Amino acid sequence: MADTGDISIGTVIRFNGELMQIMEYQHRTPGNLRAFYQAKMRNLKTGKQLENRFRSGEVVEIVRVEYRLMQYIYPEGDFAVVMDPENFEQTHVPMLLFGDSARFLKEGMDVKVSFEEGENVILAEAPTFVECQITYTEPGVKGDTATNTLKPATIDTGTEVNVPLFVNEGDWVKVDTRTGAYVERVKK
Repeated sequence: MADTGDISIGTVIRFNGELMQIMEYQHRTPGNLRAFYQAKMRNLKTGKQLENRFRSGEVVEIVRVEYRLMQYIYPEGDFAVVMDPENFEQTHVPMLLFGDSARFLKEGMDVKVSFEEGENVILAEAPTFVECQITYTEPGVKGDTATNTLKPATIDTGTEVNVPLFVNEGDWVKVDTRTGAYVERVKK
């Protein structure tokens, strides 16, 4: 068992029988009161967020989490099939665990999958940035680089993102999977 001093952002704990991931964690010492830790946590099953105060030195159960880099193969219903590149073992990961970044998944892409005690999948993350090709957008006009105006464009995964006016069909762009925002144009 560990205490509240061992927790940091990203730690997975068992709280009231549920697996929770720490999103925000602050140590507070108000005036003449005892110090405490204010934690914002996300339930890994339901996705709901919860705030809680822990006393300093309070005992908490930190869950042993094993992270593995796996290769995304294909979607199958509400699941993503991923493969361990070392032993070629395939695992079905619920698409829900990828969150909004699931729309940027491509065949052969490396994803980070987290297992509780080496068995149950509890977290899945797409890469932070992906390089995608623009499959459709309105043509750009020469000289449209002075303003910060954006236009919609469809990328090779079928997702629509906003790109600057100078980006054309066939160009490669780097996209942030957390926000879906255009980052930069990539030369290929």
